[in-house]
Parts: sequence; C-alpha cells; structure tokens
Amino acid sequence: MSGNQALSFLHQQIMWDRLISVVEEQAQTLIRTGFSTSTREAGDVSAGMFDVRGNMLAQAVTGTPGHVNSMARAVGHFLDAFPLATMRPGDVFITNDPWKGTGHLHDFTVVTPTFRHGRAVALFACTCHVVDIGGRGIGPDGRQVYEEGLYVPLMRFADQGKVNETLLDIVRANVREPVQVVGDLYSLMACNDVGARRLLAMMDEFRIEDFDQLGEHILARSREAMLEAVRRIPAGTYRNAMRVDGYDKPIDLNAAMIIDDSGISVDFTGTSAPSAFGINVPFCYTEAYSSFGIKCVVAPKVPNNAGSLSVIRISAPENTIVNALHPMPVATRHVTGQMLPDLMFGCLAQAIGNEVPAEGASCLWNLFAMGGQGRVDGDPAELAHAQVFNVLCFHSGGTGARPGKDGLSATAFPSGVKNTPVEITEAMSPLLIWRKEYRVDSGGAGLCRGGLGQVMEVESQDDAPFAISANYDRIDFPPRGRDGGRDGMAGRLLLRSGGQLRGKGQQTIARGDRLVIEMPGGGGIGDPKSRDAALVLEDVRIGMVSRTAAQQEYGVVITADLTIDQSATSALRGQA
Repeated sequence: MSGNQALSFLHQQIMWDRLISVVEEQAQTLIRTGFSTSTREAGDVSAGMFDVRGNMLAQAVTGTPGHVNSMARAVGHFLDAFPLATMRPGDVFITNDPWKGTGHLHDFTVVTPTFRHGRAVALFACTCHVVDIGGRGIGPDGRQVYEEGLYVPLMRFADQGKVNETLLDIVRANVREPVQVVGDLYSLMACNDVGARRLLAMMDEFRIEDFDQLGEHILARSREAMLEAVRRIPAGTYRNAMRVDGYDKPIDLNAAMIIDDSGISVDFTGTSAPSAFGINVPFCYTEAYSSFGIKCVVAPKVPNNAGSLSVIRISAPENTIVNALHPMPVATRHVTGQMLPDLMFGCLAQAIGNEVPAEGASCLWNLFAMGGQGRVDGDPAELAHAQVFNVLCFHSGGTGARPGKDGLSATAFPSGVKNTPVEITEAMSPLLIWRKEYRVDSGGAGLCRGGLGQVMEVESQDDAPFAISANYDRIDFPPRGRDGGRDGMAGRLLLRSGGQLRGKGQQTIARGDRLVIEMPGGGGIGDPKSRDAALVLEDVRIGMVSRTAAQQEYGVVITADLTIDQSATSALRGQA
C-alpha cells in the first residue's frame, strides 16, 4: 500500500468513526426528548444513517437489535413507496406497519432525507416504541392486527417542512396517551434532524459531496471482516430446536444453520404454525434477532451495517410463527422473537463449543399495567372513581452463563434495554412497588452460574382493582443450561393472596391484593461441582445462592457463620 493509499484508508476510517458518533448523537437526542418511559428510560429505540440506495452505513450503539436490524430493511420499503427523486427538503416519512417496519404497531419508524446543495445525499431513520396505539393495548389477546391498534401505512409525516396535522389528529383520537405518543413522534422527527445537521457539518469539514466512496469502503470492509470471521468456523450444517411456552399451547422453534465460505444461512423449516394469538412474528423481526444472535458470537466487533448483515441469510416458510403474514396478530411478537438468539446459540455451540452462552430469560418481563373503567374487569360501581392510567415499565430476568463468566443478573438480553426505575413507575401511576430484589437461586448452577432473575411485588394505591397485560415466557420451559450446567429457574406470576396467574393475557388484580412477578434466571455452563468453592461461598455471602443450594447443587457445605466446611465439601465432591 502506497503512502497516499494508506493516508486515504486512514482518512476513510476517521470519517467512518465520525459517522458512528453522528448516529449516536441522533439516538441520544431521541432519548433526551422522548416522552414515553420506553424511550427516555429504557432506551427502546434505534437510529441509523443510510446511503441513497437504502443501505445502512452506520447504526447507533444505543438501541435494540429488533429495531435496528428490522429498520435496516424498512428504509428500502420507504424508497419503494417514495422514490428518492420525488423527495424534497423538509420531507419526513413515517409508518408503524408491522411487516414493513419493526414488527408491531407500537413501533413507529421515521425516515428523513438529507439534502446538500439541493441534492439528496443520505437518509436518516429512527424507531421508538410508543406507550399506546389504541386497540386492545400491548397484549397477546387480539386475533387480528386490526384489533391491536391504529395502523399507519407508509406515508408523509411532513411535506417540505409542513407537518401532517391530519395524521396527528387521527393519532390523538385513537390513543389513550395522546401527549406521550404525539410527543414521541415529534422526538423521532427531531432526532433525524439532528443527525442530518451533524452529517452536513461533517461533510463540510471533510470536504466531501456524497457518500459513494466512503459508503463503498464501509460496506466492503464490513463484509470482508464478517466473512473472515465466518470462515474461522468449521463448515457444516448445525441444527437446534427449542420449545417455548406459547399462549394456549407450546411452540416449537427449529433452525438449520448452514455455514460455508459464502456466509451463514438459517432455515426455520419445521417451526410451529402461527398462533391464534398475538405472539406471532413478522419476518422482519425474525431476521433482525436471528442475525443479531449470530453476529454476537461470530463477529461482535465488526460494525453492524448492510455490509456485515449481508453475510447472514435468514429464511422461514410463510405461515409459520416466525413468518406470520398479514393480518395475523403480532402485538407481542417480542415474546417469541427474542428467543431466536438462544436458538442461534444452540446451533453455533455445535460448531464452536465453549464460546457460546447458555440460554437466558431472553424475552422481556415488562410490567404493563392499567386502571380505570373499560380497562379492568370488575364491578362498575367499584371502578366508577378509579384512576385511569396506562403504564409500561421494562424489567428483565437473568442471562445465561457466558464462556468463562457468570451470567448477568436482571439484565435484558438480547433486547439490550434498561430496567425502568421503580420511582418512574410510581410517579406515573398509582402503583407501589413493595419489593424489587434478586431472586435467590434462580441462576442455573454451573462452573459458570446463570444470571439471577428478580422478584417484584406490586400493589395499586388506588381504591380499585387494576389490570395487567402479561407477556411472559420461560414459565413452562425454563432456560436450558449447557455442557452440564443446570437450567435456570422458571418464571412465575402470582398473587400475594395465593392464586397463580397465566403467563400471557390480560388479567385483573383485585383491590388490596398484590401482584408478585418472579422472573426466570439464566442457565449455567459446566459441572456445578467444578466451580471454585470460594466463588460459591461468595455467592452465598452476598445472597445470590442459598446455603441449601450451595450444598445440593455445588457440593459445597457452608456453615452458619459463612465458612466452608472443607471435609464435608470434599466428601460431597468426591475428592480424596
């Protein structure tokens, strides 16, 4: 490589890094201006910059894979509907189409062209989850997408700077939280605007007029790096199957992963048919989380863009639960879709062994609660003066053990969103969180222990019942351990009065009773009796493992004053 070529290469790398900082500022603008808790507290968003052909060149680090990777496809749908030549400065486009956006009606995707000297040079796109979109609310009880809320096709949000007030009037008239929802739509528009301004400043600084050369560099380098990582894995076909709870019956997820010099292909043939309820997954979301699971293990350091994603090819037969067609219900597609990285890990574990995590809670254990007439089953007289509220707060179980490390406790993976502080929930609703703590012994035992789930106990301070929409899994089929590691503890949904609730669907909590949510823990990796006894003692000392489990699962006897009984431990572990 000549000196000039080396300088050019370095120059392109600097500009690439600058693009990533631009889209990160774009995402942070969305979070800082967002109205809903899912946006401003949990970070359930995505942001990215695209070339004029619709190829994603850079994505923000902040955001969720389900939004980012499906948004990468969504921009192409916008360009099909609104060709670049028809776009003008000040135009903004929007949709929440589950099949052309990010999988359900609660996610809005906004696309904005960026112009320089009268010519379109790039597109910015972003997505966030709104607290309400009308209909039944976010729950799996609907039987068609028409029941699940307001459906906004690909359309103009602003026409040469003039906002579509008719659209906003329709949104306000159809949602229960119009201030929050419309506020989030403006935040989506604003974050793209910030991205565009920063991009134009970058172009001035580096004296470039388009992204043809830089885009080619980014996509080619990313694809090459991804292929290089894939070619380090033994070629072959690897299969994995997973059974999850489903709504009214279990769901089987099946994958065949083919690895060769051209990349990685995944085929979901053999997966269950769609559900009659809203746990179905549009293909865009299946592709998003499957690709993410693969990339996490195969090439986590390669930037995520159209180049690196092109190496991973996902296919699923139509009319399966991972390729559900319109108008199937899809409101809680994440309950199924967020299991797919674990399914990918099971395939990859056969190819590269101990470099792959165990299964975790995977799907979120969010609290979606509501109150007031028309939202809660009960005596109308009892609900006559009930406080009307609608609150969504994000919470998580434990992740599976990682290669050489314990799993992460109360951590959202694969979604990557943050847990919502209880103070936020209490400030926005009459709910009081009596407990929020680690669930002892919920992490699967192993040489590396699974991450712990958490326990939450919730009561309404209003003198009325309240309702929840349960969107939970890993109750009937807990996260599986790997290589001798134990399964994580299954989740449970209970009443403090003693009753047990279903893992999915809208249910009422009687006045004065409390909801108890026990979230799953992640699976362990390796023989628990190979774990260092000192680590087991530390887990007991800090309250993550009980003395009983230490003895029964790990073969470590710990005394009441928290020391290891060496002779009893040696006997249990079969040591001389």
